[in-house]
Amino acid sequence: MGKFVFKLPDIGEGVVEGEVVQWHVSVGESVSEDDPLVDVMTDKATVTIPSPTSGVISSLSGGVGDMIAVGKTLLEIDSEGGEVPEEEEKSAEEEIEPTAPTPAPETPVPVASMKADIGRVLASPAVRKRARENDVDLSNVRGSGPAGRVRHADLDAFIAAGGAISGAPPMAYSVKRTEVTPVKVVGLMRKISEQMSLSKSRIPHFSYFEEVDITELESLRRVLNTTKDETQPKLTYLPFIMLTLAKIMPDHPECNAHFDDEGGVVNRQGAVNLGIATQTERGLYVPVVKHVESMDIWSTALEMQRVSGSAKNGSASLDELTGSTFTITSLGREGGLGATPIINHPEVAILGVHKAREMPVVRNGEIVVRRIMNLSSAFDHRVVDGADGASLIQDLKRMLETPALIFM
Repeated sequence: MGKFVFKLPDIGEGVVEGEVVQWHVSVGESVSEDDPLVDVMTDKATVTIPSPTSGVISSLSGGVGDMIAVGKTLLEIDSEGGEVPEEEEKSAEEEIEPTAPTPAPETPVPVASMKADIGRVLASPAVRKRARENDVDLSNVRGSGPAGRVRHADLDAFIAAGGAISGAPPMAYSVKRTEVTPVKVVGLMRKISEQMSLSKSRIPHFSYFEEVDITELESLRRVLNTTKDETQPKLTYLPFIMLTLAKIMPDHPECNAHFDDEGGVVNRQGAVNLGIATQTERGLYVPVVKHVESMDIWSTALEMQRVSGSAKNGSASLDELTGSTFTITSLGREGGLGATPIINHPEVAILGVHKAREMPVVRNGEIVVRRIMNLSSAFDHRVVDGADGASLIQDLKRMLETPALIFM
């Protein structure tokens, strides 16, 4: 039995290091060729690296959250095939290809898959897999998620309590809770933290708020959804907003730009590549719909659904998560009335979209009920003047309130 030293392979153009997100093996464990070894994150893409040989794990380099440089030792395997010569070892490293970006075991799948339950229990496939590995009947686990869906935390609590938690009564309000749960900031959480700190510390934000009467837009949306064919996606408000932004950006080039503050250059972008902030159970991702200026309403909606879906199920590529020139963030029905969104560095502007609601308004001297949506925006005041930011939002408002203008 020989020693096989496995080094972190090159897992993407320009990648020089990766963060250990989760080990799938431990010292002393037997592995077969192509078994998953470790999840490594670079930028916002996570890849699962498989084993290049069979054997027994003799050592691991680095723990969760540690950064490993490309070419540095990841682990050592007591190989069943005898000692691996240096040349052969190098060849094996060069030939190994990480699998397509896949989620760690805690990664969720699209909502439709989550609801493919066993019995009446709602849980993701990752939770079900862990339950099977621990001989846990999910029907005995109290779920804390929407509609009683069982989360990883619920399963952890059940296992820690030896299965006694299922029949426990709800905690009384009079019981004091003093537990402290440390959560190590690693992986995507660490990258979001770094990006937000960078954006907030280096960009002097100014915010601008407006409300938009989307009554006519809602009527148009309903008509299009009732007349669409089976190949066309159901339309939400976002594709209309995206298409409008693409149409008006040539009149507001200062808002569709990247600011290289170290070089002192504002790179105004011709392409309108819209980042769509997407919340997943693994954290916030910003998949990008590229070249919206070349799309119609249907292709915009379809591409938005595609990249957002990839982000949610963990299959998004690095290309799908980079290259945005302007970002839209929306919490849908949980969107509230207003917010102060943080600009996605090195961009210079961001738009927050809030929930639409029926409200009484005055029109022509009479009180009528209209559908109103609030918009929150933020701009980099170093390169976007207040009047320019306000002008962008007012042009957006004008076209959304008269949606025929979007298509003219």
